Amino acid sequence: MTVPAQGSSRSRHAVYGLCVLIVAYVLAFIDRQILNLLVEPLKHDLGLSDLQVSLLQGPAFGLCLALAGLPIGRLVDTHRRVTVLAIGVAVWSLMAAGCGLAPSYAMLLACRIGVGTGEAAMTPSAYSLIGDWFSPKRQGVAAGFYSMGAYVGGGLALILGGVLLKALPASDGMAAWRLAFLATAAAGIPVALWVATLCEPSRSDASPSKTPPSWREARTWFAGAGGRGALAVNTAVTFAAMASYAISAWTPSALIRAFHLAPHAVGLRFGLTMITAGVAGSLSAGFIGDALRARGVRDGRLWALGLAAMAAIPLAASATRAASPDLTFILLWPLIFLVTMAVGCGPASLQEITPVRMRGLQHALAVLAVNLFGLGLGPPVVAAITDLVLHDDVRVGHALAMAAPVMLALSATCALQGRAAYRRALPVDA
Repeated sequence: MTVPAQGSSRSRHAVYGLCVLIVAYVLAFIDRQILNLLVEPLKHDLGLSDLQVSLLQGPAFGLCLALAGLPIGRLVDTHRRVTVLAIGVAVWSLMAAGCGLAPSYAMLLACRIGVGTGEAAMTPSAYSLIGDWFSPKRQGVAAGFYSMGAYVGGGLALILGGVLLKALPASDGMAAWRLAFLATAAAGIPVALWVATLCEPSRSDASPSKTPPSWREARTWFAGAGGRGALAVNTAVTFAAMASYAISAWTPSALIRAFHLAPHAVGLRFGLTMITAGVAGSLSAGFIGDALRARGVRDGRLWALGLAAMAAIPLAASATRAASPDLTFILLWPLIFLVTMAVGCGPASLQEITPVRMRGLQHALAVLAVNLFGLGLGPPVVAAITDLVLHDDVRVGHALAMAAPVMLALSATCALQGRAAYRRALPVDA
């Protein structure tokens, strides 16, 4: 089945399809990040250290998400995209259910690898479908709404995780955290079937200008000014993402351990903070970057990225070391806003300097870097400081306050020092 080529029918289906993609993306982040609120009961039941938990949050998930993205991206280019995505949703949902049933740490680790592998189908499929559902003038808005699903899903993971921990009593020897995994995974199969009902749009990339570049062309571009500009953006965004993943992974545990708060209370407040600050930061990245470019600031997006990361440093150093939970939440809102804004400046920055025929490759490399290093290293670095330096898991908030400012400082440095390379990479008429 294909979408009608013209008219309001196509427009309605595009909006409907985008809504389905957003629901799937929200579900992906719920299954991805609900673990962050289940750290304490999971550690207690399985006898884990913070470092072991961080491997579940970061490398086990992020490494497979990053590496599986390249071959799955190729499947997206050559096969029916809604089918690829539907299978991905089903796989990550079944693996998320496996997390709730895992009898050991090794099995839990294997299931998290499975979740990451399934979720690798999400973004390549979604952006490819959006590109064919919407006209070029509407693709930016559509992609922006899709991207907000990450922050909504991350926030809902915390809220729902807290509610489920409180509402689901342990039964038949099954701990509440296991039931929480199973409950969130249960939505996956219906969503997979829903995705499978979408119409596959005709591909709009058959023109010569959109054929993939040869490896020789790609190597030439990456070895030149374009590659150096892209490197500046990718490193800056990766360090900002590293801080973002570290904050989202360990802030709930820091609050629970330091102030003896109930998980459901932390989940509600931190989840709402993630949703509101994350959405606001994501939208602000686009508006501020566009405004600076309109005023003739050619490297305006990198200015916005670097200054946002720099402004977040004192907040990152103090938020999880505050004297009260209320003060912590007051500081967390602008911190998450600024970090999200820094990360959000990346896609448009890369879009400006990358030739149309290389944007798919560049996007794949950016996703690889953010997941391999940002998600793969952010949470484990904090856990390593907690276990190996501070030797006190109650002080995980202090470990986060030590690590996140360094990550943000590196992000700001890469962005601001890379402005010259970025300007040289811009097209002459940009």
